[in-house]
Amino acid sequence: MDDEYGGLLGAFPYAVRRSDSRLFRAYAVLGGLLASVLAVFFTFALVVSVASTASLAGGTVTFVRSIFIVFGFLVVAPLVAPVLLVARRHRREGSDPQYDAGLSVAGAAYVVTLYLGAIASMPAAFEIDGRVTTRPEPSGVTAPVVEALYALPAALSWTVPLAGAIAILLVHHWRR
Repeated sequence: MDDEYGGLLGAFPYAVRRSDSRLFRAYAVLGGLLASVLAVFFTFALVVSVASTASLAGGTVTFVRSIFIVFGFLVVAPLVAPVLLVARRHRREGSDPQYDAGLSVAGAAYVVTLYLGAIASMPAAFEIDGRVTTRPEPSGVTAPVVEALYALPAALSWTVPLAGAIAILLVHHWRR
């Protein structure tokens, strides 16, 4: 039946078919692909974590393993939220191209905040394969933004993507 969809995976084709917004359809495809890639990334990170700590038992090790799952969910959920919200709205209330487009813009902004959060979390110097590497100096048109992100304490870098996730919720409530 065309009026229903089965869970998370069924919501994507349903929302794409039902939406009149080209912007939303593009976001649904690209956001879905990005969410899939990130889900695979977090799954591999969990596998590597389990493999490297397989001989250890209890407490902190178990906590670290579970953190991969929690962080993975916290990163991927806002990517799929616009699609789920649009699918739900189309199933219950019908089409609204402005709602769909607004959520797709908020979803795209969240993707940008993920990238900006990664920049903000980069330490000034780090070691890769025994070599100490420093983060690149900001240059070009984006230098002021990168400098501001570098100035943000690494412990607060998670607030940048959080702001993007909150923006999705705000657009959802504002456009309802």
